[in-house]
Amino acid sequence: MIKNIKLTKERIVITLILIMSAILNFVNIGIEGYGNSYYAAGVKSMTMSLKNFFFVAYDPSGYVTIDKPPLGFWLQAISAKIFGFHGWSILLPQAIAGVIAVWVLYRIVRRSFGSAAALISALCLSITPVFVAVSRNNTIDNTLVMTLLFACWALTIAAEKGKFKFLLISLVLVGVGFNIKMLEAYMVAPAIYIVYLLCNTVSLKKKIVHLVLGTLVLVMVSFSWAVIVDMVPASSRPFVGSSTNNSEIELIVGHNGIERLSSSSSGMGGGGTPPSGGMKGERPSGMQGGPGGQSQSGSQGQMPSGNQSNSFNGTQGQPPSGQNSSSSSGSSNQGMQGGPKGQMPSGGKMERPSGMGGGFGGANGSTQLTGTFGGQTTAGFQRLFSKNILSDQIMWFLPIAFLGFIAAALKEKLRFVLDTEKKRAIVLWFLWLFPEFIYFSFTKGLFHNYYLTMMAAPAAALTGIGVTSMWKLYKEGGWKGFILPVALMINGAAQALELSYFISSLSSLVKGISIAAVIMTFVFSIALCAAKFIKNENLKLKTAFAALAFTGILIMPFVGSAATLKYAVSNNMPAAGLELLMNSGKGGSQAGGMGQENTQSNSKLVTFLKNNITTEKYALVVSSSQSADSLILNDNLSVMTLGGFSGSDNTITLAKFKEMIKNGEIRYVLTGGMGGGSSNNSILQWVQKNGKAVASSEWSNSSSTSNSKSNGFGGQRNEQLYDLKGVIK
Repeated sequence: MIKNIKLTKERIVITLILIMSAILNFVNIGIEGYGNSYYAAGVKSMTMSLKNFFFVAYDPSGYVTIDKPPLGFWLQAISAKIFGFHGWSILLPQAIAGVIAVWVLYRIVRRSFGSAAALISALCLSITPVFVAVSRNNTIDNTLVMTLLFACWALTIAAEKGKFKFLLISLVLVGVGFNIKMLEAYMVAPAIYIVYLLCNTVSLKKKIVHLVLGTLVLVMVSFSWAVIVDMVPASSRPFVGSSTNNSEIELIVGHNGIERLSSSSSGMGGGGTPPSGGMKGERPSGMQGGPGGQSQSGSQGQMPSGNQSNSFNGTQGQPPSGQNSSSSSGSSNQGMQGGPKGQMPSGGKMERPSGMGGGFGGANGSTQLTGTFGGQTTAGFQRLFSKNILSDQIMWFLPIAFLGFIAAALKEKLRFVLDTEKKRAIVLWFLWLFPEFIYFSFTKGLFHNYYLTMMAAPAAALTGIGVTSMWKLYKEGGWKGFILPVALMINGAAQALELSYFISSLSSLVKGISIAAVIMTFVFSIALCAAKFIKNENLKLKTAFAALAFTGILIMPFVGSAATLKYAVSNNMPAAGLELLMNSGKGGSQAGGMGQENTQSNSKLVTFLKNNITTEKYALVVSSSQSADSLILNDNLSVMTLGGFSGSDNTITLAKFKEMIKNGEIRYVLTGGMGGGSSNNSILQWVQKNGKAVASSEWSNSSSTSNSKSNGFGGQRNEQLYDLKGVIK
């Protein structure tokens, strides 16, 4: 069988591209630790029982769920069961998905536009910074991207051959994607529906019938798991985290739906300022730590000395080699606080102060990027090209992708009837990319920088299609021949603008390479223009000019993606790009996004709990998951989170809480810390009034911990451990 495989140039090149993608996704992945500690804790709990696995429980006892559907985390839990629970084992499915996505994109583009366009598309996707960053993290967005690419592959066959079964496969895969990231999967739906509706291989009547039937299947697949969960009595399953009424359907419509479109709270979603526990669903990294911990500075994305602060609680769980890895409650507490002296700016908007390493200010504060969440950056067409946390992740190929669409449309004489494979491909990728570009450019709702990986595949596809189409127009002559060099120069100018945001903070080597790349693009683009006026046809020379100019626009995104091989991408806000390299030559920034978690044990609390807990179901009750991650990840303790992720969920009534105390299920409650939203105030106030305060010297590594205060994003308050034994007879 191997003898029958011919080593053509195309196969050699795509193999090299896939190898490069694998290197970017896999090499040195251990520096990422557990990635997002909230999701990692949930995956660990899922490995402990089938019930936890099915309901995606956050904690070992299955008290509350994480705030996403199951499929992406099922893959992580299966990987952890096969290879053991490690940081790399839960990151593995995403890294694999990233490489597969590159291959699938190559196969789809090759069907319509040939090998050259396909290879360019695959190459561009493999080095897009946000795509690489997400492939190295346990957020499940690239698992979704891979699934949607398979859906597009099936759609191209359905539109080409008029086969209903392939349309059905396509929509089933979108439904599968819904069970990875809910409504985010539907962002590709307009492209699928419109392309099939405009294809000429099926009569209009049949197309409408096919789409109606396919939609019914799509809805059934999408909501199957959520409906099953909601049908299970609430007493027999975990509380649905981040929902308002313990319902998966409400979670879909609310936190993972309307809140993503809400214009309130500067993009924080869902009604004004955030609860004291911070944002639901995705916690900014660098806001981690365990209860009762101490601030710690260090390397690998830790906050530089002199910038320690108490903020979100949690842990990375599995630190990079050379860091303290002792098992117990982690507590870097080195997070991020907004505004002067750690105060949150008005309106809930939070910005990273200068001097905090990694991503939003540089290690020495020399580059200040605005915003923390996508909706906090200025809305408009310029958002993805401005000086903010978004542009460095995705803008690198956007100009040439959109200009490439125009060139391809001109070349193929695009009309409403999609009567060729090429026309269908052009419309498919454009209708995937453009609506997302509009959404991410103008929405004021809640979204994070790594969501932009959804744009990476269609942008890469249109780049490959566009460059090859522009090259054909160039060879044909006429005014259309100038589209290619002009597009290259426009893309080069956009990259030069992006470089200007970081240039003062880059090392001499990175700065020199980046400037050379910009110059290279402009010089050879100008040469390509000049070559059009040369009467003697020298195609090889023109080909060399075009190749060198295009190579120039590949260099900076590749350098930004390759930075992930040395610097961690940030646990909860994965990011690559030039921001990873800010001040790297001076030992500065070492993590993208919003900082990196550190692990420092609070062995006293863990030892205290293990010595005093006997038959209780829960070793500890805390306000929110921010105070529980490390206890689950490092110490296998069963922790009850009263308010779910953020501390604002109504998971239990005071009467039920008292009943659990009476039944011996609960003994110790840790108040303060992070979380503790208004929904739990009555319970926490009752605990403070009736419980017996445990001296901090018995459970805290630092006697000052219980009295420490912080006005950071989560609103950290005094931590105090209470003993409820004998409170209710």
